[in-house]
Amino acid sequence: MIILDDLSLSFSGNVLFEHVNAKFLPGNCYGLIGANGAGKSSLLKVLSSQLDASSGNVIVDSNLRLSVLKQDQFAYDAYSVLDTVIMGHSELYKVYAERKEIYEKEDMSEEDGIRVGELEDQFAELDGYNLEAEAEKMLSELGFSEQFFDYSMSELEAGQKIRVLLAQAIFGDPDILLLDEPTNQLDYQSVLWLENFLLEYQKLAIVISHDRHFLNKVCTHIANLDYKKLEVYVGNYSFWEQASQLAMKQKKEDFKQREEKVKELEDFVRRFSANASKSKQATSRKKLIEKLRPDAIPETSRRYPYINFDVKRPCGGKILTVDNISYSVNDTVLLNDVSFTLDHQDKVAILGDNSLSKSALLDILSGKLTPDSGTVTWGDTIQFDYFPKDHSHFFEKNLPLLEWLGQFADTVDNQELRGLLGRMLFSGDDVFKKIAVLSGGEKARSMFSKMMLSKANVLLFDEPTDHLDLEAISSLNKAFKQYPEIMLIISNDFELLDTVCNRVIEVSPVGMIDQKTSFDDYMTSDAIQKQRAKLVLV
Repeated sequence: MIILDDLSLSFSGNVLFEHVNAKFLPGNCYGLIGANGAGKSSLLKVLSSQLDASSGNVIVDSNLRLSVLKQDQFAYDAYSVLDTVIMGHSELYKVYAERKEIYEKEDMSEEDGIRVGELEDQFAELDGYNLEAEAEKMLSELGFSEQFFDYSMSELEAGQKIRVLLAQAIFGDPDILLLDEPTNQLDYQSVLWLENFLLEYQKLAIVISHDRHFLNKVCTHIANLDYKKLEVYVGNYSFWEQASQLAMKQKKEDFKQREEKVKELEDFVRRFSANASKSKQATSRKKLIEKLRPDAIPETSRRYPYINFDVKRPCGGKILTVDNISYSVNDTVLLNDVSFTLDHQDKVAILGDNSLSKSALLDILSGKLTPDSGTVTWGDTIQFDYFPKDHSHFFEKNLPLLEWLGQFADTVDNQELRGLLGRMLFSGDDVFKKIAVLSGGEKARSMFSKMMLSKANVLLFDEPTDHLDLEAISSLNKAFKQYPEIMLIISNDFELLDTVCNRVIEVSPVGMIDQKTSFDDYMTSDAIQKQRAKLVLV
């Protein structure tokens, strides 16, 4: 159990949260949610003693083992994959590492022999033999073959490192598990594995995630950080979302009714306060006004952008034909004989275990890269726009945001541009911010503004939900569903893919699969899974 006792945190006078009192109980999985900047990650750091609170206390039984998902992907580059996982249990790893060092000596001294005997006893007491096998089993379940166990972490790509760090956090069955964005850069099968683990986990877990499907699947409670307070609700994310929207609606209706009643009473007082026969009634109503006058509804840190992609003209008969394209980088094959034709109403999920392969496909379709062989032919009526995963080159000139957006407008109407940026949550003087100081989420919303101006009839997106909070993701999801023309989407937000896409194209260095089906049906079809297994390089 974790108890928060009158907990507050502020930085340089900026209050993130204050006077928080809450209990997190074993047997539950809490989804910690809140707008970007609300203090979610900071709260987890306070809970794990990585950060000191400004005031108040965090009460945790000192006998409980607390584990945190590490965020630095490069911190373990000098260690092997297996060693990195075992580091998740620091007491065990200390014994494991010293024991391993002695065994690796060419000649063991008598002292070494005595010491290794002591270490073997300690290792056995900590259940080290079973836990070492558990670490290997966990890595296997997360898609690592045995040959990877001795690889250096520096040899892995980002998505593989995330899986190792996830195994490290979970290793050894900790009593308290704190996971900050555990599904970032995870493939579908790894997310499914984590969901199943948390569903069976009988201890205390607290997770931060922007993955709505994940929060709905694993959470028994939602801890909402808003208004600088923390409130805990029973149920998953969808239940919280519906309940909170209903509560806010009722609060606004009550506020309106109170305001109307106060206005009615104030009119009476104004008319009859000077009337001797009505003065008592006027005085009584004055007192009633003070009781009824509603408190201002506190301002939430949650804000939903309004995203809407219009089209200038619909797609004509021919949209896109891709014929046998292949592509390699430094003799490493990323795409091999990829062919497909886009049809009307296609909203395509681009899948693949290799993130470089997926991004290369969209880069080739957009003309950013040239394939080694094969052709890409767009129809005459097609105007496409592209949200690349790395869009830093759009922000190289350090312009004010309003001027930056004006570059992409046919005619510069500052009022129209300000309105568009306002819908993307840039209000007032925010439109004069220099683009160099924008956060990742702000840059993503700026790119959406640019794409809304283009009114393109084909949209390409590579990981558009990176850096977005749940509110922006929900707005983007709604915009994708309403968009009437063609889309190709790379995303790790599986709810977005399942609610938007009607076709799946999966690419790998050894081939491709093309199926007109929903994302969920694609991932659960036994026949398709057999085809997918053939795409994996041995």
